[in-house]
Amino acid sequence: MLYYLFHWLDVKYDFPGAGMFEYTSFRAIMAIILSLLISSIFGDKFIRILKRKQITETQRDASVDPFGVDKKGVPSMGGIIIITAIFIPCLLLGKLHNIYMILMLITTLWLGLLGFADDYIKIFKKDKEGLHGKFKIIGQVGLGLIVGLTLYLSPQVVIRENIEVHQPGQEMQVVHHRENIKSTQTTIPFFKSNNLDYADLVGFMGKHAQTAGWILFVIITIFVVTAVSNGANLNDGMDGMAAGNSAIIGITLGILAYVSSHITFAGYLNIMYIPGSEELVTFICAFIGALIGFLWYNAYPAQVFMGDTGSLTIGGIIAVFAIAIHKELLIPILCGIFLVENLSVILQKAYYKIGKKQGRKQRIFKRTPIHDHFRTGLSQVEKGSTVLFTQPASLFHESKITVRFWIISILLAAITIATLKIR
Repeated sequence: MLYYLFHWLDVKYDFPGAGMFEYTSFRAIMAIILSLLISSIFGDKFIRILKRKQITETQRDASVDPFGVDKKGVPSMGGIIIITAIFIPCLLLGKLHNIYMILMLITTLWLGLLGFADDYIKIFKKDKEGLHGKFKIIGQVGLGLIVGLTLYLSPQVVIRENIEVHQPGQEMQVVHHRENIKSTQTTIPFFKSNNLDYADLVGFMGKHAQTAGWILFVIITIFVVTAVSNGANLNDGMDGMAAGNSAIIGITLGILAYVSSHITFAGYLNIMYIPGSEELVTFICAFIGALIGFLWYNAYPAQVFMGDTGSLTIGGIIAVFAIAIHKELLIPILCGIFLVENLSVILQKAYYKIGKKQGRKQRIFKRTPIHDHFRTGLSQVEKGSTVLFTQPASLFHESKITVRFWIISILLAAITIATLKIR
């Protein structure tokens, strides 16, 4: 809204300083400052309201950690703080006619409501299972379908393909097509051309290959949104864990969005140029500021939990953002923590079911998601159960596990950015 006000003042009256709002960098910096202030200042007031209304954690697993901190009674649904701190800066500073900004705001609201429904059932209905799993999947698949079809149908969603020009005796140069095109291309790591066209994977469809490529793209979008959203949800098990990891991922996505929206940087890195995607930088800065501000209260020992209201939302934001900038195939690297969290739960359940059929109680890890393995002693495992991986024998403090996961996320973020040059 402020963007449109100052644009009008600049055009109509040549108002001093109003032109600053035309610069993405200025609005992005303002967004991160404003979101950080909102989440840290509003967060304190919101936590007091949650305590007064007794909207607190009652069903949390391991409510007393091995080091004696009781987590029952800690306010939950703190994801509302994050969502509020994202929405306000984006509404004030963003270009609300930009399709990428619209998609990100829809994603935030959609998954925020889905997570809120889950938290509401857990806290107010006293049902620790929360929203039934099938309804979560339906919500996530529905969002993936909306995002995929919007990116397919919207005339604003275009790219300029990067072309390598080789001339004898000269260094290879990268140029971009002059015309914007609709394309099913995406960035693929470690390959020389750096681009993969989904339509090429269904080339056997002949003249229908391009349409089939878009169908494949929509299916992949649904899968990515569901997987990353659930991965972030599983990662939210320790104070500051999900917020810290997601902020690191957000910074990386911001860098990728910025270079993808700048034709000079895109040429240097030999990646596709995505017109209009610079508005995503403003959004992701609000996202980063909201998470850092939330960490003020969520760091160990937490004064508030984000709940599914927050974890489902931040996972969905990360997924849709990566898809919008055609970097979804980098997610297994960038979101490696979320991937391992997902895999640990899947493998644990599968291994347990196999043993159960044979009359044995068996587990791969002491506890899942994987971060809980490092703070669980063998004495806390169900009696009669055998555990495949019993190390480490000693327990780690929750804050140490969290920081070490942050360090791994930083390493994965660096590798993700490096893949643009490692081919």
